[in-house]
This record gives sequence, C-alpha cells and structure tokens, in this order.
Amino acid sequence: MRRALREFARREWGPLFRTVRTALVTQRWRAVPMTLAAVCLTALFQLVQNQDWGYQPVQNIGSVRAEDPFWLALLRTPLSLFVPALDLPVWGALAQVLLVFGIAEICLGRRRTLAVAYLATLCGTLYARVGIALGPDSPFGLPASDALVHDTGPSAAVVGLAVYVCWRYRARWTGTLVVVAMVVEVIVKPNLAGKEHLAAIAGVLVLMGVQAWRERGQEGVEPPRPGTRSWKPPIKS
Repeated sequence: MRRALREFARREWGPLFRTVRTALVTQRWRAVPMTLAAVCLTALFQLVQNQDWGYQPVQNIGSVRAEDPFWLALLRTPLSLFVPALDLPVWGALAQVLLVFGIAEICLGRRRTLAVAYLATLCGTLYARVGIALGPDSPFGLPASDALVHDTGPSAAVVGLAVYVCWRYRARWTGTLVVVAMVVEVIVKPNLAGKEHLAAIAGVLVLMGVQAWRERGQEGVEPPRPGTRSWKPPIKS
C-alpha cells in the first residue's frame, strides 16, 4: 500500500515538485519576485481598505461589480486580482497567492502566469453580467441583487492557475480534485463567488483545449509524459 502511494505521488507530483524545489534551492526568493510583489500588494490593499479614508479609493481602482459600466470593469479588473474580500480573513487570500502564484511563476513564467490569472478573473467578471441577464430562473442565472456584490478578488485567479499548472505538469488527479471542490462549493453554498470560480475554470479549460490542439498540430503526436526521457518542462514565457 505504501509503495503504491509513493508511486502515485511520484507520478502525480514528482515533476512539479522537482521544478519548484530546484528553483527555490538555486534562486531562493529571487525565483518568485512577482509573487512577492502580489502578496505585498494584496496586503497593502487589505490594510488601506480597512481604514476610514481608504475604503472608497480602493473600491474606485480595484473593485468590480456587475452593475458597473463594462469599460470601467475592464479597467479595474487587473487590480481586482489583488483586492481581497472584506468578509473573508486576509491571511487566507495571502496564503493562496503566495502558494499558487509562486508555483505558477516558477513553472510557467511571469507573463504566462499573469495572462492565465487575468483570463480566469475576466471570465468570472463576464459571467456575473451574463448570469444576471439570464435571471434566477435559468440554471446558470443569478438574481439581480448579485449586481451589487463585489468580485471574488484573487480567488478566481488562484483556482484558474491551479487547474492550468496541474494540466501542464500532468497532475491530473490534483486538477480534477480542484474542479470537484469548486463544484461542491457551489452546491453547498450557491453564491456569486462560487459560480465565478466555475466560470474561471471554464475559461481556463477552453485555453487548455486550444493549446492542446495547437501542440498536437505542431508535433503530430501527444506530448510525452513528465518523468520520461523525452519530456521537458514547459518553456517559461
């Protein structure tokens, strides 16, 4: 039993663990400068928005709601990744950003990490508008009151990045577990945040499908599995 578990762990997390460990051993914190900046920015937004004078400025530059004009929501979306929800403990958001953004920055590179994070957040933002337009009677709809609810903050980006990294490093069971956990979250607590998480995953799944199709077209064969001699980690962008 233990041997089977060790073999499963080696196949599931071995390539990912080796990539992250090598980067941290050789470069230490220099391997994740963007992640450290994101953690500091998230902590700063949390500190400022809890001040009497700081709440409204933070909302003006990084808070997104479905009732906002679309152009304004697009302008605010990049910074909305780092504005934590007021009703949740900030340490949870900081831990998520540090862990998931850090792994993604090492494994994917800074530009691709930011691109996937922005895509996931944007999908959640767009879904809120579509869901409200569909109305509460639709299976994918939302009540009109959700137009006043603030966006999810960094959590949609975290979920999207987690699924994407698991796909790139063939940690299929882990990626599936993340998706199942988000589905269970919506079933247990069907609020806007949970449904935005699913929208973020859907957007990332589409991206994964497009990239897999392009890679098969370029190579003509399925990419080799991690751990084999012919496999190489994805090139950072």
